[in-house]
Amino acid sequence: MFKKSFCVLILLWIGFSATSAQAQELSKDDQKQMALMEDTLVSVADSMFNAFIPDERPAYCQKFVKHLVRALKTENSFAYNFEKLGKTVNIIAPTDKSFRIFNWLVVSSAHDIRYYGAIQMPGEELKLYPLIDCTKDLGKFAEDSILTNSRWFGALYYRIVTTEMKGQKVYTLFGRNSSSPVSNKKVMDPLQFTDQGIVFGAPIFNVGSQNSEQRINRFIIEYKKEVQASLNWDDEKQMVYFDKLISQVNDPNRKYTYVPSGEYDGFRWENDQWNYMQDLIPVQKFKDGEAPAPVPLKGKD
Repeated sequence: MFKKSFCVLILLWIGFSATSAQAQELSKDDQKQMALMEDTLVSVADSMFNAFIPDERPAYCQKFVKHLVRALKTENSFAYNFEKLGKTVNIIAPTDKSFRIFNWLVVSSAHDIRYYGAIQMPGEELKLYPLIDCTKDLGKFAEDSILTNSRWFGALYYRIVTTEMKGQKVYTLFGRNSSSPVSNKKVMDPLQFTDQGIVFGAPIFNVGSQNSEQRINRFIIEYKKEVQASLNWDDEKQMVYFDKLISQVNDPNRKYTYVPSGEYDGFRWENDQWNYMQDLIPVQKFKDGEAPAPVPLKGKD
């Protein structure tokens, strides 16, 4: 039943992937109409996330997609900011506003979490790229794969960092995936726009793959379900930081046992790549009975 519904959802995306948009700004009438459609979207999204019977949530997801596409068919809908909907569904854009991503997940059972999304482009012709979650099919090759919108590492995005490589912009997406019942993942996934469409993943991390001699195409940390782990961008230091993880049972193959060690590593963008940086915040180690020296506080005696 779910597979059938998912196929219908894909067809809905494809069927409305392009329409005309000529005006540079929304007219007052369109603004009012978009506001009404947004109220409907918020209502349907509530059922999509919280329907009492989880098996019904994918059907509400289909309904949500229909209403979202209908709203985006409005001329120059890119100018509408969806302020109310943004409190329910993730809507994120890079600083240059060259696109935006509508992004959400649907929990249809304790062990069935699927991610959804669409990338909307501005312009006279509205372009809408559906994002089709294939995370569970990637297995151990998730870091190595070059993907497209029809084969996407599903995630809920929380940050976009823009860099340039050989004059072309690279948008590194930071996201979280919790579809595994025993572990969570956080990902840095490079996004580029090409003549052939959008591409996820690029060998721009100076970290080698565990499966081959090549570089990885996306960076993923995986860790125990019950713990918190960081992977984010620091504006002040202009670099990425993330928790260095260790296995609680000393088994590096069992990622679901990984927890933060208290140390942080990171990446800095230099020479058209993400350069790995070790021990950003090293842990002080003490001998038995030794205590750390007090750290003076600024402005205090």
